[in-house]
Amino acid sequence: MSFVLHVDGERWRAGHDRFVADHPGIVPVIKGNGYGFGRDLLCAEAARLGVPMVAIGAYAELPSALATFGGDVLVMEPYRAAIHAGLPDLANRRVVHTVTTESDLSSLRGVLSDARVVVEGLTSMNRYGTPVTDVAALAGAADAVGVTLHLPLGTGHVEEITRFIAAVPGELTWYVSHVSASELSTLAARFPEHEFRPRIGTDLWYADKGSYEVRAHVLDVRPVAKGTRVGYRQRAVAAGHIVVVSGGTSHGVAMESPSSAATARTRAIAVTEGVLEAAHRVRSPYTVSGVMPRFGEPPHMQCSLLVLPAGVAPPRVGDEVPVRMRLTTTTPDAVVVA
Repeated sequence: MSFVLHVDGERWRAGHDRFVADHPGIVPVIKGNGYGFGRDLLCAEAARLGVPMVAIGAYAELPSALATFGGDVLVMEPYRAAIHAGLPDLANRRVVHTVTTESDLSSLRGVLSDARVVVEGLTSMNRYGTPVTDVAALAGAADAVGVTLHLPLGTGHVEEITRFIAAVPGELTWYVSHVSASELSTLAARFPEHEFRPRIGTDLWYADKGSYEVRAHVLDVRPVAKGTRVGYRQRAVAAGHIVVVSGGTSHGVAMESPSSAATARTRAIAVTEGVLEAAHRVRSPYTVSGVMPRFGEPPHMQCSLLVLPAGVAPPRVGDEVPVRMRLTTTTPDAVVVA
């Protein structure tokens, strides 16, 4: 337990309570690594919140979700006969499946004739879904319990959702992702007879960012002279201290998802980071003695070598240091909820 996500349980849960109160009909999303907290913990938290349904990302996550959450489970990955036929739990009546084609619907009906399904519409995301002109027919054939729309990040979704509603006037339940609270209010006012159920993960589970922190242990500390070579690649480092800390690639340290670099500023940042990486001067996410030291070399699997500059007081072995992590790519050794 040396690379640990520490959670202030009371404060963390209070943030969820406020968020759920502000988002009627919310369907908590619990997928992947459980946003760093773990899927089982989030399922337990969803049960505490009293929501009737959670959404998961893939069928591979279904057995654990059914075991740890007693309500309905919406699978956001579309059912594909070529991939999912024969999987366990397909016939579980607490499962709500996502369909996008008549052939996949027919296959699913072969497993469970009255399987509950939602039809996914093909939005401007252009990921997967049924074109707006075909949603009504598929929803009718499926006797769907709703239509689901996964939209791009940002705002400006009201008119796109309105086009789908106009194409499927008889469907009153709509599951939507990445729709803002103000957009939901606008839709509710425009379509008072409809129910809009926002599927939300990131904003819910990270509602109070001050309620959790990743911490690592200091494993070793030693002074080094300028030019000392360290690590697998024997890079020369500046004078100061080598600080060995827990946390490496297996925990997600320094692992990043691709950036869109959509603006001049983000492109400039990407170029600068590339230059620093080429010069072996990448700043680490660890805060040690009040500074964020550079990596001595790329992180190892379970630990990292940091170069603490001369003049900065070194930590002691066994000290805990905070780590700034993107939790969606973090796999801690443990999650401690106090």
